[in-house]
Parts: sequence; structure tokens; C-alpha cells
Amino acid sequence: MAVVIGILAAAVVALACVVAATLRRAGTQSVLDPRAGGQVQRVTEQDRDEFEREQQRARAQLEQLEGRMAERERRLADRESRLDALVARLDERDAHSAEAAAEAERQRRTADEELAALRARERAALERCAAMTAGEARAELVRQQEQQARREAAILVRDIEAQARAEGEKRARSIVTLAVQRVASEQTAESVVSVLHLPSDDMKGRIIGREGRNIRAFEAVTGVNVIIDDTPEAVLLSCFDPVRREVGRVAMESLIRDGRIHPQRIEEAYEAATGEIDKLCLRAAEEALLAVGITEIDDVLAEHLGRLRYRTSYGQNVLKHLVETAHIAGTMAAELHLDVPLVKRCAFLHDIGKALTHEVEGSHAIIGAELARSFGESDEVVHAIEAHHNEVPPHSLEAVLTQASDSCSGGRPGARRENVESYVQRMERIEEIAAGKSGVEKVFAMQAGREIRVMVQPDVVDDIGAHVLAREVAQQIEQELTYPGQIRVTVVRESRASEVAH
Repeated sequence: MAVVIGILAAAVVALACVVAATLRRAGTQSVLDPRAGGQVQRVTEQDRDEFEREQQRARAQLEQLEGRMAERERRLADRESRLDALVARLDERDAHSAEAAAEAERQRRTADEELAALRARERAALERCAAMTAGEARAELVRQQEQQARREAAILVRDIEAQARAEGEKRARSIVTLAVQRVASEQTAESVVSVLHLPSDDMKGRIIGREGRNIRAFEAVTGVNVIIDDTPEAVLLSCFDPVRREVGRVAMESLIRDGRIHPQRIEEAYEAATGEIDKLCLRAAEEALLAVGITEIDDVLAEHLGRLRYRTSYGQNVLKHLVETAHIAGTMAAELHLDVPLVKRCAFLHDIGKALTHEVEGSHAIIGAELARSFGESDEVVHAIEAHHNEVPPHSLEAVLTQASDSCSGGRPGARRENVESYVQRMERIEEIAAGKSGVEKVFAMQAGREIRVMVQPDVVDDIGAHVLAREVAQQIEQELTYPGQIRVTVVRESRASEVAH
């Protein structure tokens, strides 16, 4: 603003200088030109008067402008002073705010410390009242929540199972029962004969030969061990390969009938027995294929199937088991409107790997799948073979039906045998699993291990807990034991009250 005032003042001064110079020139002209006369003199005086008036007006405007400028400077000065006062107050207020913030932070810290101390005292008081630490209380709360969740899950599972059972049990029972009833099979399957009866004990010496050359030659040619003990009129043939043991048995029977036993005759009898067994195996395979209704199959696979005529599993003949499994699977497939020939083929070939388990290491399911794949069987058949023992997760209906029919054939009453020792061990382990659960009072294995009764303490296990206990016992039995068929777990919870009237 001061700069503006200076500029205006300089303009006024310059204007005054210009006017003065003009007047001087006009006066000088009138003096130097006397010929102008009185008229010129009058004009000059009039101009001077007019100039003076203009100059007075200019001075008045300048004074007025200077007054306004002075007033404006005064107002600006007042405003500047007020601004300075306002800035001072703001600085003072900022200082007070900083002090208040510092005080609030100090109070907050103090309050946090007091709150932490109060919580510590409350936790200590709660621990003294509850007689447990915070970790123990947390663990107890988690345990209660877990128990509540398990109870709710058990209720939900029970309702879902009841609904599913009501809808599917009748249909499943009808399909399985119809499939099993339509299969006509022996209750006890035959096993490989390994004991040979002799016409007399003198034949043992002829089998042994001079210095044991006959028995050594027989074992070297056939690969079958001959055991001669004190059993009257009998010898025992031992070999892991059932087909080779059968060849040795036929060869030994031929030698005993002929009466001539020497190394050359042993080789001739072995070759004849091998051809006879091959024919019997091929005939057995053809009969099995005809019974199942399979017409197209590779000749090598047919030979491997025939070898299963002399293979047993838990006392059950494997080839007959395959025929029975195929019939059950075909009936189920027909009830479910599936491809019956494909399902029967899957079920019939599912144990083909057992023909090579004495020659190739590995699971018979994986061996059978590789064997079937190498001879051009379809992917559905190969997958059903490799998945029938869950070594590969089943992902087709054919594989699931193969599993179900295999379980039905092997788990039906009288299908398989097991020795007394393994049976007793399984029964004891079943009772141990149930007895190891909390709240169990007594355990009884019934119906040859097909059912287990668990008596629980009613004040420890409630109704929902009984369902949870039954499920846990069943799941542990499934994970730890191998058994034919199924095992029913029944949990009994009973409360009794009695009084005597006198």
C-alpha cells in the first residue's frame, strides 16, 4: 500500500511540474511578443486562472486521496495489530493444547497401568476362587465347547443316519439279499491237498531212494519239498506255489501207482503232470468263463485264471470266489440298471493278481491291474481291479460294486475259515478297544465276534454320549482290525432302582 501512495505522489509532483513549465513558457511568450497586445495578455491571465483552479482541484483531489490512503493505512495497521494479537492467542492456545495432550497421554498411561493391575488382581482372585490357572480354565472351556459340539454333531449325525437308513435300507437290503440268494455256492470251499496216502510204509524207502537220490531229484525237478515223518502211510508235500504243489502231487501219485521211482522216471512224471495240470487249469478257466458269461478274453489271462483253481484265500477257493463275486455284482448291476456285462467282468477279474503273487512282489490288486492293462482290458476294468481294496480311491460305480460284491462273497457265513488263534486274538482286541473308553463298565463279544455289547455307567455317559461312544468304538475297530463281514456295536445304558418292602 505504501508503494501505491508513493507512486500517486510522484504522479502529482510530475503533473505540477508540467503545469509550471507550461505557465513559464506562456509567460515568456507574452513577454517576448509585445505585438500580441492586450488580447494576448488577457488570454494568458485566463489560462493562469484556469490552471490555478485546476491545480486547486488537483490539490484537493490529492489531499482527499492522501486522506483516504491515510485512513486505509490506519485500518491496515489496526488489522495487522489484531492479526498479531490473534496469532499470539493461537500460539498460546497451541501451547495449552500440547500441555493438555501430554497430560491426557500421561493419564491414559496411568489408567492402562491401573487397568492391567486390576485385571491381574481379578485373575488372581478368580484363580483362587476356581482353584485353577487361566490356562486350565481356558482348556476347560475348550473341552466343554468341544463336548457340546460333539453332542450337537452326534444329534445331527443320528438324525441324518436315521433318515438315510429309512430311505435306503430297504432298497439296499433287497438288492444285496437278492444277489446273494441267487448265487448257489458251497458253504465251505475246498483247499489244496498236500498229504499223500501211501499203500504201505515200504513206499517211503523207495521215495527216498538209495542215499536219498530219489527225494533229492524229485525236489530239484518239481520245486516241492517232500516231508517224510513218523506218520504211517503218508507223506507231506510243501510249497508256497499252489500250482507247483499240485503238479508235484500228481507226479508223486503217478510214481506211486507205477512203482518205478528213479530220477529219469521222476522227470517223465513231472512233464506229464505239468501237461495234465495245464489242461485242468485251462478247462477250469473255460468253465468259469462260461458260468459267468464272458466270451472274449486273452488266452494268457485265461491261463492265469485257471491257475487260481489251486489258490485259496482264508480257505476259500479263489476261482470259485471270482465266479460267485461276478454273479453277485451282475445281479446288483441289473437292479441298479447299469452295464451288467461290464460290472461282471470287473468283478470276475478283480483277484487275477493272486495268480502271480508267488512270482511278483506287491499287492495282488496292483499286480492284477497291471496284468489286465497289459492284455488290453478297458480302463473301467483296470480301475475296478486296483481299487477293490481301497489302495486306489474308487471313482466309478463299477469299482464300488466290485468292492461290495467282493465283501458279500467273502463275508457270507461259511465262506472263509480262520484259525482259532487269530479268531481269539480278534475277539480279545475288540473287547480291549471297547473297554478302554471312558465310562465303560462291561464289554461282551457275542455271535462269534459279529456283535459287541458295551455296558456303560449311566451317571457318566448320557444318551448322546452313548451314540458318540458307539461311533468311536466302531471307527477304531474299522481302523485297527481286519475281519469278514461287519461288526455291530451296541451301547447299553440302563438305570435301575429297587427297594424292599417289609
